[in-house]
Amino acid sequence: MLKEDDLGCAINFINGTLARLESDRTDLNFALSTGLEDSKHPMMSVSLERLFDAILKARQRVYELAPATPLQKLELEQEFRGELFIKREDLSPIHAYKWRGSYNRMRQLSSAELKHGVVCASAGNHAQGVAVSAQKLGTRATIYMPKSTPQMKVSSVRKLGGTSVDVVLKGGSYDEAFQLASDFAKETGQTFIHAYDDLEVIAGQGTLADEVVMEGVGPFDRVYLQIGGGGMAAGVACWLKKYYPEIEIVGVEGIDQASMATAVDAGCPVELEYVDVFCDGTAVKKAGSVTFPLCAELVDRFVTVTNEEVCAGIQMLWESKRLIPEPAGAMGLAAWMKEKQANDGKRCLVIVCGANMDFGQLSWVVKHAGIGSSRRKFYRFFLEERAGALLELLQHFPEDVNIVEFQHGLTKGEIVSPVIGIDATPLQLVKFEKKLGDANTPFEEATNDEDVEFRIIHYEASLFKMPIFVRIEFHERPGALSDFLQQNCKEASIIYFNYGYTGERVGRALIGFDFTDFDAKDCFLEALSSESHSLRRVKQLPESAMIRMIGNDVSS
Repeated sequence: MLKEDDLGCAINFINGTLARLESDRTDLNFALSTGLEDSKHPMMSVSLERLFDAILKARQRVYELAPATPLQKLELEQEFRGELFIKREDLSPIHAYKWRGSYNRMRQLSSAELKHGVVCASAGNHAQGVAVSAQKLGTRATIYMPKSTPQMKVSSVRKLGGTSVDVVLKGGSYDEAFQLASDFAKETGQTFIHAYDDLEVIAGQGTLADEVVMEGVGPFDRVYLQIGGGGMAAGVACWLKKYYPEIEIVGVEGIDQASMATAVDAGCPVELEYVDVFCDGTAVKKAGSVTFPLCAELVDRFVTVTNEEVCAGIQMLWESKRLIPEPAGAMGLAAWMKEKQANDGKRCLVIVCGANMDFGQLSWVVKHAGIGSSRRKFYRFFLEERAGALLELLQHFPEDVNIVEFQHGLTKGEIVSPVIGIDATPLQLVKFEKKLGDANTPFEEATNDEDVEFRIIHYEASLFKMPIFVRIEFHERPGALSDFLQQNCKEASIIYFNYGYTGERVGRALIGFDFTDFDAKDCFLEALSSESHSLRRVKQLPESAMIRMIGNDVSS
């Protein structure tokens, strides 16, 4: 909630904004006559003029709840001639932009409607916006959330709304929760606050574009707007096109979430059969009846981004601003990165629309960010099954590539197929693949293979003769893993290898070795127990663990 100082800042912002606008136009009709015209789209239920007017009026309401969020410039490499600005909606009261639309809509309810209460359905940010608005306006909100909603988001809604909210966890998906909330609103007569398909909600979201314009750093050549239901995209695009007529509006959707682009192609909203939920803030099956014609009119083109590309966007924001957005919050940046070459020399804008990241997603983000930025690849190699084959393969790895994943298990047949993931620049990866080709080393890319993604390592314990499994720790540096294997494992067959980079200063791996005679095995154990090797720690698995891994027939 606003403190007295914050309220004063908000009032000053409004007054300054209105004064500057007054110098540019004498009244609203003059503003409209010089900019957007009413659309002729056959499904348009809200004209662009009416939306612009609603955004203009929304500015007088939203700052009762919170001040403007900052616009910041990202520092890019010196040779890049373009500019990139980010709108920090993650710094709002709910760490997302959704409060703007919900408050603007609820602020216009009559005293009788407020007394009767409101209803909404949401899996996250909209629920928080309704909750904080309900507390501010002294009404009661019944918020339906699907049972699959992370506990962190449920707790945030209850914390923001306090005694003003009732959270109802029902339905296995957002669509089910939405239907239940709609039915409840009809039964009780309470006002339903839609997450995006409402003029006043769209207008509230559009106020963030007004703040961008008032920063005075425009015009912009291009803006990347993530689209779920399309409320933010419609409101922001409407306002920006008024003040920057030449700006290109790029709608950004997840590759398995493109409900708006599908609707535009079909000429009407179409329900998708499947929607990916990694970017849960934009996971919408069907474009809204209000937002669809607006986006069809205002969005110049659409681009899709993969989850891996979104992860790369999250990584860029962390490295540049120490900011960790939620996946949907990085979609605009992901699209900018995807088209970075085309953006050279252009001034671009992206919206960091939220930062309500579920902590459990971080590990997936870290693992896939390198793939999204084309700096990480996984390869499956095809090697002759014999002692020393893996070590010979690693000799082809240059020092400037870093092994980040190693998956290998001994199976029947004359060929083994270890999977190795490496980090390098795109140019280094090209050179690496050429070197493998020149050495006649057979391989294939395995980056998107399901068994690699889920780390399924097959092995057949019946093939082992005198196995030893050890857990090792080594100093993380390029070549460290290869050096250890080259120095200590020449007399052993590597029958199992499980390693994944964790970002720590030390690496940890579980490796299985096999021997044909006791002397070689004893020499290997003696080398590991000495201090001559480069490892931080070596621990042989106890017999109980060996039994769990390879069965009761554990050779001594």
